[in-house]
Amino acid sequence: MFNFFRRKKAPEPEVIDHSAQIEVIETIETIETIETIETIETIEINDEPKSPTVQINAESNLEHDREPRSSEASTGILESPSTVSIAPPHSSLKPSTELTLEQAIQQGIDQALGRTTPEVEKQPTPAENTPKPPMTMPIEPTSVTVTEAHSQNIAQTSAVESATTATEVEAEETNEAEQQRGWFSRLRAGLAKTGTSIKHVFVSHKVDEALFEQLEDALLLADVGVPATLRILNAVRERVKKERIEDAQQVKQVVKDELIAILEPLEKELDVSAHKPLVLMVAGVNGAGKTTSIGKLTHHLQASGRSIVLAAGDTFRAAAREQLAVWGERNGVTVIAQESGDPAAVVFDAIASAQAKHIDVVIADTAGRLPTQLHLMDELKKVKRVANKALDGAPHEIILVLDGSMGQNALMQVKAFDEAVGLTGLIVTKLDGSAKGGVLAALAVDRVIPVYFIGVGEGVHDLQTFDAREFVDALLDE
Repeated sequence: MFNFFRRKKAPEPEVIDHSAQIEVIETIETIETIETIETIETIEINDEPKSPTVQINAESNLEHDREPRSSEASTGILESPSTVSIAPPHSSLKPSTELTLEQAIQQGIDQALGRTTPEVEKQPTPAENTPKPPMTMPIEPTSVTVTEAHSQNIAQTSAVESATTATEVEAEETNEAEQQRGWFSRLRAGLAKTGTSIKHVFVSHKVDEALFEQLEDALLLADVGVPATLRILNAVRERVKKERIEDAQQVKQVVKDELIAILEPLEKELDVSAHKPLVLMVAGVNGAGKTTSIGKLTHHLQASGRSIVLAAGDTFRAAAREQLAVWGERNGVTVIAQESGDPAAVVFDAIASAQAKHIDVVIADTAGRLPTQLHLMDELKKVKRVANKALDGAPHEIILVLDGSMGQNALMQVKAFDEAVGLTGLIVTKLDGSAKGGVLAALAVDRVIPVYFIGVGEGVHDLQTFDAREFVDALLDE
């Protein structure tokens, strides 16, 4: 009874699958979109008509693809832009099947409704009927071409490198020649005061006893010294008599030859490779130009590829350490110094540092001192002994810096320093400052100690190796 009044349960609504309809609608929209495309012109190879085709790709999503498809990927020929790529989802159609427009529409509707569509035979196009030539890979010709091009590039590169190297060598030789000419010009200008009085003797003068007397006076005024002057005059008289010379210019050539013979024993190059490290101790009187000469010498040795360390052993003169530090900064070398200490200790530390760092040359500056100051000369001997303790055989070179304007006083300095520490070489500076450049001849006759370098200016290039013939030419040539 109660079941009679119980409300009946409403029947469940029937679920309708609209997926097929949705696919049909999407396909119709696709067809409408295709129909709105402008008339597709047929482009075929050999100018033959070809009906527009639609390519359906089952592996992509549904979208319009207007990019041209490559029909001959191997040959690089692009297919006509009349082919449109359409990709419905989950399509069972075969990929890359070319269909006509009507066939594509019908096949899309059948696909949406779940119908089976007979496989459409692909209509061969005239382009497809034409047999394709077999593909060949021109590997060997390409390789030969690349190899030949590579060889040409290598040859061109080698030619460019050779030309560049030759140009650099020529530039270096030109620079060296210009520097040499510049140095000779500076040397001749520096020795002009000394050479003027000597050259004046041979101008418009006949060869007689008066010429020899004037030549003697000129040589003595140039600080050639009495022994060297007598030696030159005796040699000139003998050759004039023997060769019957009557031209004053020929007499000047005889004087040049004799001066070269006197100065040649002073020629000697500084052998830096004899020891490592090579220890140079530089001495001299106050104001001779020791510190400046050390800076120039450092630059000269660096030009030959040597590594250098400087020892500021002049602990007496004010700002001597700072002056050497400036030269070290200019040349980019290390300077070993102490605020106030024993010069021998500074030299010892510099040698130890050079040994640890494998430096080629150690240049030790010392305080200026007069030969008459015996206690200072004893201190110089102490520096030498300590250097020998730091390195057996050091210092290997003891160089005295001479002021070329001192004249005959330079002979006394050489004698005093040589007796105290045993000089091995000389640096003669300031030859451009006076008319006493003939002192080198006096040194050669009095005490043969090699002259490593001469200086005629304040620049770093104004310190050059001594060459006897070059010196005499700059002294007496016009």
